[in-house]
Amino acid sequence: MKSIHLFNVAPALPPELDFLEKLALNLWWSWNFDAIELFRRIDPKLWKMTGHNPLRFFSHVPQKRFESLTGDHAFMTHLATVKERFEEDLLAERDGRGLEPPASACIAYFSLEYGIHESVRLYSGGLGCLAGDHLKAASDMNLPLVAVGLLYKQGYFQQYLNEDGWQQEAYPENEIQHLPVRRAVHAGGKTVVVSLPLPHGLLRAIAWRVDVGRVPLYLLDTNIPENPPEFRQISARLYGGDRETRLRQELLLGLGGFRLLVALGYDPPVCHMNEGHAAFVALGRLAHMVQEKAIDVDTALEILRRTTVFTTHTPVPAGNETFELPLVKAHLEALSKELPIEPEKVLAWGVTPGTADPKEMSMTVMALRNARFSNGVSRLHGWVARRMWAHLWPTHPEDEIPIAHITNGVHVPSWIAQDNAALYDRYIGPEWRVKHHDEDTLARVADIPDEDLWHANELARSRLVRTARELGERQLSMRNAPRAQIAQIKSVLNSDTLTIGFARRFAAYKRATLLLTDTKRLEALLTSEETPIQIVFAGKAHPADNEGKEMIRRIVEFARQPHVRQRVIFLEDYDIRIARDMIQGVDVWLNTPRRPQEASGTSGMKAAVNGALHVSVLDGWWAEGYSPDCGWAIGHGEEYDNSEYQDTVAARALYNLLENEVVPCFYDRAESGIPLRWIAMMKASIRMALSYFNSFRMLSQYHTLFYEPALAEYRELTAEDGGRAKRLVAQHGNLRSLWKDVRVGLPSTDRDISALHVGDTFHVRAVVELGTLKPDDVDVEVYYGPINAENEIGGGHVESMALAADGASGKYRFEGRVQCRTTGRYGLTVRVSPREPHWKHVLPGLMTWADGA
Repeated sequence: MKSIHLFNVAPALPPELDFLEKLALNLWWSWNFDAIELFRRIDPKLWKMTGHNPLRFFSHVPQKRFESLTGDHAFMTHLATVKERFEEDLLAERDGRGLEPPASACIAYFSLEYGIHESVRLYSGGLGCLAGDHLKAASDMNLPLVAVGLLYKQGYFQQYLNEDGWQQEAYPENEIQHLPVRRAVHAGGKTVVVSLPLPHGLLRAIAWRVDVGRVPLYLLDTNIPENPPEFRQISARLYGGDRETRLRQELLLGLGGFRLLVALGYDPPVCHMNEGHAAFVALGRLAHMVQEKAIDVDTALEILRRTTVFTTHTPVPAGNETFELPLVKAHLEALSKELPIEPEKVLAWGVTPGTADPKEMSMTVMALRNARFSNGVSRLHGWVARRMWAHLWPTHPEDEIPIAHITNGVHVPSWIAQDNAALYDRYIGPEWRVKHHDEDTLARVADIPDEDLWHANELARSRLVRTARELGERQLSMRNAPRAQIAQIKSVLNSDTLTIGFARRFAAYKRATLLLTDTKRLEALLTSEETPIQIVFAGKAHPADNEGKEMIRRIVEFARQPHVRQRVIFLEDYDIRIARDMIQGVDVWLNTPRRPQEASGTSGMKAAVNGALHVSVLDGWWAEGYSPDCGWAIGHGEEYDNSEYQDTVAARALYNLLENEVVPCFYDRAESGIPLRWIAMMKASIRMALSYFNSFRMLSQYHTLFYEPALAEYRELTAEDGGRAKRLVAQHGNLRSLWKDVRVGLPSTDRDISALHVGDTFHVRAVVELGTLKPDDVDVEVYYGPINAENEIGGGHVESMALAADGASGKYRFEGRVQCRTTGRYGLTVRVSPREPHWKHVLPGLMTWADGA
């Protein structure tokens, strides 16, 4: 039995139903209710049993059922409607182009995980769901995006708890025949194979294509017979394996992923790295430009750095991946014959400038060095990231570190409850799906009748209660729990009780057990006769994170106490399906991170779109979204060096909010029996989330701020045989070699500035030594602003200085004017930087301050 040929047998769909198969192979169906309902109505129970996976579902539907559908006029009419919408959305030309993104004018998006639907297990949590929403929005907006990732044999782990409440991990395999994939092939139909020389042999990978609406997603797969067992395991598990396996995953994603796109005929002018995992894409682009386009290394680096986008997602140091230098060097040396640059230079990309004896390289540093366009994922995270990585630009003020922010958003059609969507269609109008910024559209949220919105909320809460009971019963049955315990779980939660949801990765900084700080106060809230609350927990801890696992165990232990077990439940194996039920069904979405360690968070946005009220620390996105009319803030944005004290303060604030504001507001009922104040806040929450925290706004900002400028740069830099790029390389080389001669003398003023008043002006003068550089090569500026306790300028302002007089030996006098606009204690100095803005920010930057500062 050694020579076995594998084959799959699919159902024989009648010709009239051919479209069903086409629909199942494009994940567009997963965010379109009519398409989902088309599958469901074939056999509702079977659809649920097969995990809402159309291909798995089809393999269980009896042949007679398919044949009977052709005579069902209502079903065939429904099918025709979905088909028409499918073809309108995906096959019709938009903006002068059809379904496929243009090969030489597309944006290539690289991510280690994608959360698109629960039936495609290529994600672990928020980062993957964000990437999935990115692709869906790009499809809806017809942005020319092509995406690259890995096809994991087992994906991320499935969670189950033992009798003690301790997390266990299982790794069931993805069944390729039940995934909406097809092999990536050359134009002639031959399978595309990507290879990478590694220290222990040649790694080979094939690729699979997943259609996410109009966006093709290519997934590299090393689980092929041509690879030895250790290489086949590279694409086995998301975030699995040892450090060597992780490094190889990231080499495959970045370097191998770019090679894959080239093999498929793409020549992407812009690349977007979603987290540092994809940083090796710079190596792939460099090799392609040098070897295939005959561009010299320095010019190629200039082009790729000016046309690369990097998004960092975590302010937690452990989330910014590093690898030991010897490990990386061994792999780069194995690749050296295929690379146009020495391994030592690549290693230097990931090392902080000036490090005396580096031991490791940082993927985030590597990505920041090779991307002109970098961003955090919320306004607060942008500030945190600039502070976190300020040491890479030692001469820059913190607020000028070149890391911007684009706040995350969610793909609303993927997360909205169907009842809510129907309400919005009826009272706001169908345009709410696309006109998120339109004030007239948003104003119509107020037109939704209170009774109708509350009824939709009650239906969603009832669905969540039903789901929680079903999942709880399944969890206990798998552990062979006593019948009495299983019987009890069938009545857990109540459909009329204020329901709080907490679901996220169980990491220490997310403080999942903050609610358990004072169990007496919590128990009083849970067991109140008149105004009870109930809590639904879910989430996974990383397999190696015992602290996170202990948090889960504590919650489970608490939930098992007889007097609260009907009010608290922990749902195992948190995934997109459970997330959808929770964000649609809870009344309150709770978030308790230790500020400022939450980069953004998107689950609260999803809940808010459905009318849930957010109760959160002012961290991540909530620092932007919070207002008293749509939710509650835990504390006032405090940060303490003592984390234990910070947790105590936050816990007290949370209990006070629940006892004095949240619970009374929910149970304050009008004569009609509905909570009018609560419903008013629900409408404000919906308006807030729809208006800004959506993926259309997010993608529009990426397109306007990053993609379009990068595309324009690429066209200019590669025109005329790369003439401009070559001139920039020469200019940069000249600046680097001559900048050591730049000096700035201490500034002077034309009047006494010790006692000024608002409205006063004064002039600042400084002598600048430029060596052989010319005044036209530089910007000379007055930098001034409020002084802190350490006599440092914070939140500085800049005024340009003009050339006032030429001097001898490369010395020039510059002069500028400062106006006093507000009261306070200020400081000023003078600085010089290159006139070309990019050179000021190239790592570690070129900037000289007065008196050598």
